[in-house]
Order: sequence, then structure tokens, then C-alpha cells
Amino acid sequence: VQLQVSGGGLAQAGGSLRLSCVASASIHSIPVVAWYRQALGKQCELVASIGHGIGIDYADSVKGRFTISRDNVANSLILQMNNLRPEDTAVYYCNAKRGHLNYWGQGTQVTVSS
Repeated sequence: VQLQVSGGGLAQAGGSLRLSCVASASIHSIPVVAWYRQALGKQCELVASIGHGIGIDYADSVKGRFTISRDNVANSLILQMNNLRPEDTAVYYCNAKRGHLNYWGQGTQVTVSS
């Protein structure tokens, strides 16, 4: 599965950004898809995931602000990020899991200024 990420960029605190991850396979057919992020000098962390039979999960730090969704028409995974904070600054990655296989999209930089 190939994953092509778009979106990201620079936003002010309180602003919004939208990330999109277009998959080469049917996004609906992939059991688990997720967004991860890695801030400078920190470990990679799960931001949000959506999976068949397991529902949607968010990191505590983004609950109520970020929304993950599958767009079956556009065959993409979306991360809508609202009320952004400077601590959301990181490189964001799209991830797809199919069985024991893990696929990653290229990272996209999100920078939030205070």
C-alpha cells in the first residue's frame, strides 16, 4: 500500500489545519489506519487511529480538537485539526496496518506558532 500525504504547514495557535492521506488501495479495506507524529527530540506518538471492529481512538492531548475519518470517495484518511496549540508542532505521518504489515506515508510538517 502506498500512502501519499498532503496538507500541513504553518498555523497560528487556535487555528486549523487538515491533513489528507491518499491510499493506493481501498482505504475502507485497510483494517487499521492512523496518524502518528514526532516532535523534534521526542518519540513518535500515536495521534489518532480508526479500525474495523475497534472504532476510533485519540491521544488524550488531542481529544476534542482533532478528528480522524475515512473518506471512501476520495480513498483517503483525513485528520482535521482544530484549536491548534504550539505543542502540536511535529512531523505527522500516515500509517496503515494490514495483518503483520505496516505501511507509512511521507511525513508532513505541522508548525503552530503562539
